[in-house]
Amino acid sequence: MRILVIGSKGFIGSHCVDYFSREHDVWGCDVVLDYNTPNYISIDAVDSDFLGIFEQRQYDVCINCSGAANVPFSLEKPFNDFKLNTLNVFKLLEAIRKHSPKCKFVTMSSAAVYGNPESLPIVESQKCMPVSPYGYHKVMAEMICEEYSKYWNVQTCCLRIFSAYGPRLRKQLFWDLYHKIKDQDEPTLWGTGLESRDFIYIDDIVRVIDLAIHHSKFDGEVVNVANGNQITIAEVAETVRIASGTDKTIKFNGAERKGDPINWEADISIIKKWGYQPSVNLEDGVREYISWICKYG
Repeated sequence: MRILVIGSKGFIGSHCVDYFSREHDVWGCDVVLDYNTPNYISIDAVDSDFLGIFEQRQYDVCINCSGAANVPFSLEKPFNDFKLNTLNVFKLLEAIRKHSPKCKFVTMSSAAVYGNPESLPIVESQKCMPVSPYGYHKVMAEMICEEYSKYWNVQTCCLRIFSAYGPRLRKQLFWDLYHKIKDQDEPTLWGTGLESRDFIYIDDIVRVIDLAIHHSKFDGEVVNVANGNQITIAEVAETVRIASGTDKTIKFNGAERKGDPINWEADISIIKKWGYQPSVNLEDGVREYISWICKYG
């Protein structure tokens, strides 16, 4: 297969390039200027145009890992977040419709579409109730994928990624916590510690993307990507503390952060039917991540 990875310099995208390059003809695409990497296409960061990319070359699969996965950013700069997470999906699908109609489109959506869900575990059919602009923009992107599948038979699949972590991720909970442990006498996190997430390691995410390519209905289907396991932030903090080799006490300020949901746990029946089984538990994943931060962070 010839696979195009949009956002190939980012966290999930770079891992996709590494994984799929073992067996397939993989092309990367991102806003970073790079004259040395083979099979790489640089695009404009302000006004990305994908028409020429698909006009020049046919692809079997396009994996869209681009966008901004940052709730505070979406609150500070909502239009920028909309362009990165919604408008670019529209542009990609329009380019595929015009120039590569047989190309399968797999895009990274987010559990942020659920907000604070009505019940746990969260099934894909639950009503979307986002609590941040980022979540709303991801819902819009999913609707655009459904639109292109319904009216123009473009093959689309939206993967609702829950709480991703692993090497090369230089933001979010694990990154912030490690550096707070390192730099602060009394590392302090938002919330009470009883908030929970459904964490999934990057290697497992990429395996799900591979399974989606082979098993998704590609009719605008939305699919949860997680481990089906609710873990509190306090448990995560303790796991990171142990892996960091410190005896510092991690505190919680008790304050809610705008745009953050409270509890998440995914129903992963669909990806289990595809053949998915988690391969990396939290303790092992955190050790690998901390080891990477110590070398490159």
